[in-house]
Order: sequence, then C-alpha cells, then structure tokens
Amino acid sequence: MTARDSTESYTTPPAKSVHRLAVLAVCMVWPLIWVGGLVTTYDAGMAVPDWPGTYGYNLFLYPLDTWLLGPFDLFIEHGHRLLGAFVGFVAILILFFAHRHEPRRWVRILSIALLGMVITQGLLGGMRVVLSDRTLAMVHGCVGPAFFSLCVATAVVTSQTWRRARGDLNDPQHGKWNIALAASVLILSYTQGMLGARVRHILPDALPGEFTTTVAQHISVAVLLWFLSVAAFRRFRGCGDLTLARPVLVLLISITVQIALGVGTWVANYGWPGILGSSIIQAIPGASQYLIQAKGFWDSIVVTAHVAVGSLILAVSTMLILRLLRTRYLAFAAESADSDFERQSESSVSVGQAFS
Repeated sequence: MTARDSTESYTTPPAKSVHRLAVLAVCMVWPLIWVGGLVTTYDAGMAVPDWPGTYGYNLFLYPLDTWLLGPFDLFIEHGHRLLGAFVGFVAILILFFAHRHEPRRWVRILSIALLGMVITQGLLGGMRVVLSDRTLAMVHGCVGPAFFSLCVATAVVTSQTWRRARGDLNDPQHGKWNIALAASVLILSYTQGMLGARVRHILPDALPGEFTTTVAQHISVAVLLWFLSVAAFRRFRGCGDLTLARPVLVLLISITVQIALGVGTWVANYGWPGILGSSIIQAIPGASQYLIQAKGFWDSIVVTAHVAVGSLILAVSTMLILRLLRTRYLAFAAESADSDFERQSESSVSVGQAFS
C-alpha cells in the first residue's frame, strides 16, 4: 500500500481546467497588485469619483479613447478596475469547474473562498472611493496580497506536482522545524506587506512617532526575513527535491532584491538618509545632483517594483509551505498505511495458526 493509495480519494482525475484557470488568476492578480500600487504612488485612487461605474458609464462601456488618451491617473485607476473585474470572472470560472470536475471537497471549498475574497476585495475598493476613506485603502492594500496567496495556493494544490509528491519520514527535509521555518517566512512576508501598506497609506492625522515606528518595524522584519531565507536556502539547497530547492533560491534572491528596492523607495520618497553623511552621498555617482520629484517616472518604477517583488515573495513562501506540508503529510500517511498493513498481516498469520 502506498501513500497515494491511503491519502487520495480521487474517483476521477481532477480537471486540468481548474489548474489552468488558477494559474491564469495568479498571472492576473500579480499585475493587479502592482497596478494598485501604482495607483497609490500617483494618488490616483480618486481619479474616478464614482463606483461601480466610471463617470456615469458602465465599467465595460467607458469610451476607449477617453480612457487610453486621457490623464494618466484616470488610465491606471480605470485599468485597475477593469483588471479586477476580469479576475472576478476567472474566480467564477474556477468555482464552476471545480464543482463540476474537482473530486476533492476541500478544494471545492477553497474555490468558494477564492470567489468570496475577490468580491470582498472589490467591495473594499469601491467603498474606499465612495467614502473617500484612506483607512479602507490601507485595508484594501492588505487584503490584495492575501487574495494573491490564496490564488497561488489553488494553483499549487491542483497541479500535477501536488499529485506526484512523495514523502519519507527518514528524509530530514520533512522535519517539523523545517515546517516552522517555512511558516515563519510566510507569516513575516505577509506582515511585511501589511506594514508596507500602512507606510504607504499613512493617515494625515497620524503622529510623527507612529510613522517612524512603522518604518522601523518594516526594516526590522525585512532583515529578519532575509536571515530566515538564508537559513531556508542552506537547509533545502541540497535536498535533492527541486520543488523545494528552486523556491528557496528564488526566495533568497527576491528578498535580497526587495531590500535594495526598499532602499530605492525610501530615497525616491524621502531623499538620502541623513545617517549616510554628506561625504558618502557625494561619493555615490549621480547622488549629489539627485532631487526628489513628486511622481517622477523612474521613482514610480522603483516604488512599483518594490510592491511587485513583495507580492512574489509572498507567492513563493506560500508555494514552499504547501509543498512541505504535502510531503510531510504523505510521509506520515505512508508510515500509517504500512503499519496497518503489518497489523493485518500479523492478524492473518495468527488466524491461520489457530485453524492449522
């Protein structure tokens, strides 16, 4: 008896359509997040003052030339809404095909949660416009990465890699400390996203100390996250399982790049840190002539890249923890199945001896 025999309850193979739609959702939600970040960077959240329509038009019937050739803040805000609506349609398709073809009940429940979350996120975005509330904008920015993580989870659990996974308790990569390490990376990566959203959507009446504290927390968590990614890389780089080794490599590279982008974001928004000293700044090529330009093109690119890479870190963290939990579960299931088989064999031998 194998682990798959004891753990999988498939009566029919799961439809590839669910996995393909989940991957499509991941590919659409990622730009949806960083376009939302671009909306914040350009203060374009109120570029369209009504909702769910756009200046009285149906969302999908707004004149194309006005959208494409109009002001840039209108372009990105209306585009953000359109992309969000299409993600909602994909979530409906995932729910439909999952309930028609997916044999696992918990995956069907996951598809319901996916649709519920995208509806919630759309309502948060709409109410942020209707009420002109910056707090709702911050909540909207926190729910987006969580929804992205859920899309990634759906893509992972419906993949062939998930079905072909194997587990062995003698393999050290299945230890509980590795699970704790991956879980810590996931929790901290999402915490980073929430802290970043709080920094970007700081309220006008916030105390100066509140902003400073949030920035300090953001930096501290980033450093801790980097050290944890190094630890994860050292643990899994030689494990022989590419489904684990590759994500930790991507994770380490992404977090390193993210820290550099975080420094660039600070410089773009607030200038060079005074702690560097004027002599050090003068030594940086081009730094002495650098001026902060509100909504400058390259500045906005750096800030948006910071948001985009942060979402990728969360996605890879989600993938890593799910694959670790899967292999550990299969390892325990295989051991349990083998134990049951041995007990049945011993019982059969005992019965045979009794009647011999």
